Amino acid sequence: MKEKIKKIWQTMKRWWLRLVIMLQPFLKWLRGLPWYRLAPLKKLNPFRYLKRMDWYIIKKFIGTYIYSIVLIISISIVFDVNENLAKFTNYHAPLRAIVFDYYANFVPYFANLFSPLFVFIAVIFFTSKLAGNSEIIAMLACGMSFKRLLRPYIISAALIATLNFFLGAYIIPRGTVVRHDFESLYKNNKKNTSASNIQLMVDKGVVAYLSQYDDIRKTGYGFALYKFENKKMVSQMNASVIQYDTISEERYHWKARNYKIRTLKGMREQITSGNEIDTLIQMEPMDLVFSKGQQETFTSPELLRYISKQQERGSSNVVQYEVEYHKRIASSFASFILTIIGVSLSSRKRKGGMGLYLGIGLALSFTYILLQTVSATFAINAGTPPMLAAWIPNILYAIIAYFCYRQAPN
Repeated sequence: MKEKIKKIWQTMKRWWLRLVIMLQPFLKWLRGLPWYRLAPLKKLNPFRYLKRMDWYIIKKFIGTYIYSIVLIISISIVFDVNENLAKFTNYHAPLRAIVFDYYANFVPYFANLFSPLFVFIAVIFFTSKLAGNSEIIAMLACGMSFKRLLRPYIISAALIATLNFFLGAYIIPRGTVVRHDFESLYKNNKKNTSASNIQLMVDKGVVAYLSQYDDIRKTGYGFALYKFENKKMVSQMNASVIQYDTISEERYHWKARNYKIRTLKGMREQITSGNEIDTLIQMEPMDLVFSKGQQETFTSPELLRYISKQQERGSSNVVQYEVEYHKRIASSFASFILTIIGVSLSSRKRKGGMGLYLGIGLALSFTYILLQTVSATFAINAGTPPMLAAWIPNILYAIIAYFCYRQAPN
């Protein structure tokens, strides 16, 4: 292990030296330019708008946010280990799989899920401390407006929101696949791996039917494919067994065994049969078996492609996928909303302390997360438009945030 680390360090060192050598002519040319030619470049530097006070608040915000995540997730891991230790022991789960397959993906998932709550706790905690030390009073007394005071908070919230969206849209879905596989092996949370009586529109005027499908073997039984033109059947393919070719580089590649193809041309009928044939059918294994939480295993681009494909087929089983797609975007804005509420509630120094306002803020953040879950359930079960269901909590709490901002000290 030490030798590998040394090799990696030496490789990084070599690349760094090469980079420095390559940039030397450019740096020499840059140093030789007159100062007035470099002056316009300073305007492009976004950090010039950040003063010492901004950096102070940003560091406090991000530091408290990370500290609260580490603290709460550590407690969650302790409870989870205590709950699942017997299952891990009974199913002989290896320590490497527990650490790297389960908990390495457990931590980002739940940290991202409760990130709005962590943002709010971080804002309330350090802002109330600043107010208690009369630091915010000093800032406002120097002529700084409350709107100007919000700038570093909004920048910090933007950084956290960007990170949350990137993790939720691209990184966490990959880890969720690994975590679900681990749970199916070592926690007895068996995934749905079979389906029966599947009828699917795979293309315009083309309908596929499977009597049984086994997702482990990627094999279907009792297969039939019907093609219609002007509401009349023009061809029919039957096969006793059909198997998805996982080795092929092409998508939608299937192998049909004991097949029979009927082609209808007017009053004539042509029949072709054989033992095995390779064919392209626009369906994949993930179109045939639906398991609980499957939408969480797709990245956002994959979700969008899957939704559009299922809508073209006329499938009604896409509501939870649409809710998941819109929820990932909407939940990123929760950082901004709860940050404004938190700053507005905790920035004023009060005699009785922050107990009442801290309780109000925590109640608002918990009800916000609860409303997100309830609205998603309504979209799936009550027919609420998915986009509206995902954005209702943001719209409602944006109004509350605006009201808190108007009541904040100016």
